[in-house]
Amino acid sequence: MSFKNISFILHKPQLSENIGACARALKNFNFQKLLLVDPKPIFPNDKIIATSVGAKDIIKGAKVFDHLENSLKKIDILVATSARFRNKNIKHISISDLNKIDYSKKVGFLFGSEASGLSNEEVSYADYTLQIPSNKNFRSLNLSHSLIIVAQIINSLISNKKYKFEKSKKIKTASKKDIQSMLSLCINNLEQRNFFNPPEKKPIMLENLRSIFYKMNLSEKETRILSSVFAGLTKKR
Repeated sequence: MSFKNISFILHKPQLSENIGACARALKNFNFQKLLLVDPKPIFPNDKIIATSVGAKDIIKGAKVFDHLENSLKKIDILVATSARFRNKNIKHISISDLNKIDYSKKVGFLFGSEASGLSNEEVSYADYTLQIPSNKNFRSLNLSHSLIIVAQIINSLISNKKYKFEKSKKIKTASKKDIQSMLSLCINNLEQRNFFNPPEKKPIMLENLRSIFYKMNLSEKETRILSSVFAGLTKKR
């Protein structure tokens, strides 16, 4: 278990002050990895650095991506935070369930933009969704406040607990990159067969496909097998 295994991902953050406050929160609780996906303000800027209050190293080491999928290539387990309960076939966990996650793996916590949070499409990349308990009549939390709550809890779990896992050490869990490669092959083959028809339903069909594969906890070997299966489907008899 290592603090270096944990990444905090801000999806389309809109305010420089919130980005800086998030960086400060990460340093407060001994985390280092801040990832930003398509931030609205120029990154970095003076306001971000000022509100980070001493966390310039977090800002300097932060990575910026143009799309969520690109930010997940080194993530094994993704937890999406949301103020809304999603009516999707995905595992919903509570704050008290965070101790069940294997922090020896590379874990990412995904936070949505201040205005709209995360869409169902973005949530479809996640293994779990996490709802922070709050006033049922006023659930919306500030971005940096949400992050600092999660960061404090994960800090406590990593610092104070040891975990034992019975899975064979010979079995390697597939990374997001492994799953992305397999899924890309599947999608390309489906497109060749005109599967996504009518075209207007393609986005929701892709969303459902991602959700299925990302929550299956596949091993590296299983992704290779599935990739071979998808490749074999295109071969002529």
